[in-house]
Amino acid sequence: MAEKRFEEIYTQGKLKAEKIVRDNETGVLYLVYEEGYGVGITVLVDKDGKPLVDENF
Repeated sequence: MAEKRFEEIYTQGKLKAEKIVRDNETGVLYLVYEEGYGVGITVLVDKDGKPLVDENF
């Protein structure tokens, strides 16, 4: 089976969870916030508004 496209690389919390997810095709990082039944996701950006790319990717 092929490698997963998205990989969770950091998690903080359980009931209210903040996660950093990496797109394994582009290296772009996303912030995922989960609380109860709600979920939000956004791309992480640098000071110039460009997407953050994992340095180790």
